[in-house]
Amino acid sequence: MNTVTHLIAGRPWAGTAARTGEVFNPATGAVSGRVDLASAELVGDVVATARKAWSGWADASLAKRTQVLFAFRELLNARKDEIAALITAEHGKVLDDARGEVMRGLEVAEFACGIPHLLKGGFTENASTNVDVYSIRQPLGVVAVIAPFNFPAMVPLWFVPVAIACGNAVVLKPSEKDPSAAVAVAKLWTEAGLPDGVMNVVHGDKEAVDALLTHPDVKAVSFVGSTPIAKYVYETGTAHGKRVQALGGAKNHMLVLPDADLDLAADAAINAGFGSAGERCMAISALVVVDTVADDLVKRIEDRIGRLRTGDGTRGCDMGPLVTRAHRDRVAGYLDAGVAEGATLAVDGRTGEFDGAADGFWLGPTLFDHVTPEMSVYRDEIFGPVLSVVRVGSYDEGLDLINANPYGNGTAIFTNDGGAARRFQREVEVGMVGVNVPIPVPVSYYSFGGWKNSLFGDSHAHGTEGVHFFTRGKVVTSRWLDPSHGGLNLGFPQNT
Repeated sequence: MNTVTHLIAGRPWAGTAARTGEVFNPATGAVSGRVDLASAELVGDVVATARKAWSGWADASLAKRTQVLFAFRELLNARKDEIAALITAEHGKVLDDARGEVMRGLEVAEFACGIPHLLKGGFTENASTNVDVYSIRQPLGVVAVIAPFNFPAMVPLWFVPVAIACGNAVVLKPSEKDPSAAVAVAKLWTEAGLPDGVMNVVHGDKEAVDALLTHPDVKAVSFVGSTPIAKYVYETGTAHGKRVQALGGAKNHMLVLPDADLDLAADAAINAGFGSAGERCMAISALVVVDTVADDLVKRIEDRIGRLRTGDGTRGCDMGPLVTRAHRDRVAGYLDAGVAEGATLAVDGRTGEFDGAADGFWLGPTLFDHVTPEMSVYRDEIFGPVLSVVRVGSYDEGLDLINANPYGNGTAIFTNDGGAARRFQREVEVGMVGVNVPIPVPVSYYSFGGWKNSLFGDSHAHGTEGVHFFTRGKVVTSRWLDPSHGGLNLGFPQNT
């Protein structure tokens, strides 16, 4: 059985773990390996290793850093299929989606190759009488990345290349549910010529997270995960003097107006609701539809769901399993809850055939209709392939519903009315906004970040001194459907 262990100073840890966790293949339900879980003492040793390596890397020239970044970019591009296979084997998402994830991470590596231009300081002559002022940007030191299970390669790649390019040393704690992709990517840094100790991977659970949040030599922390844990990370990290950006949960809405292209809207609902089995912080989970077109749109979505194939991600299916049995059971529990609360279960994802082993963590695309805001299927972040249709009487009612929601990560409007789209962008209280695009995920050189309970901490927590760039601005993108897939493309959007 495969054992996934820590990567410290470019080498696998040689110790024996007192605690380990199981890693599953979600498509079979079988245990495929074990992952070593770090103690607080071991985390301290890893941070000390990173701290020692940081001083030399911080003094490295921008030319040297850039050479390493370009070499890393080439290696990542060459190994993208291998990394995608690891993602599918441990997370369960289909191979096309896994490849898309790696490619989105590759965009950030490419962006980081140009970091010298962004690290320039500033100079102001005679800012006060006979006083000149200049500013410089310097690395912070050791920075930590606590990454989620749903994007085991992309989310670390959002942070790590920029942190390293800016002269920091990194301790990455990936999810213990699917740790292998993060280790594989981290090994490429050593191969690219990064000095030992600048990039480290430590596996663990709450004990490891708490050790990173409280260690005095960890200067900044970036986190992606659920809202309760994001709040905990933010409060604990800042209480210990760290810069923290903590991205939390989401309940993303898609507002469909009567003048919208309903085929486009139905395709978008399928793509954004069921891609990666709904395990995306940018997934659309609440479909807000004006009454006059609701029946028509629901029918089109039902028709498209009937053409989707759920199964093993290596078999060319449209959607894979959920990441663990416990998570599958939790998501499936919402189906009974929704019915009990009065929603109409238009498509039950528990029925039908799955193209995979009987013990896989299966739940097919699920559609609720006539959902109301007090129901748990609307209130909670389900994080699975469950799409809820909420019917409203007008644009204003839909806007008020979205703005009243405690989450503010991403949203979308589908309309052919430019004035309505423009008004929505101004009035909606959400961080990222798409017009006729369901998942407004920007490319690497634009910001990613939500509002309200979807983000804790200063979105500029690290800037060029730390891990990533964020702003609280809104992002508007155009449609991205791939006609070669007949409008049904559950993979990660490549040309937003």
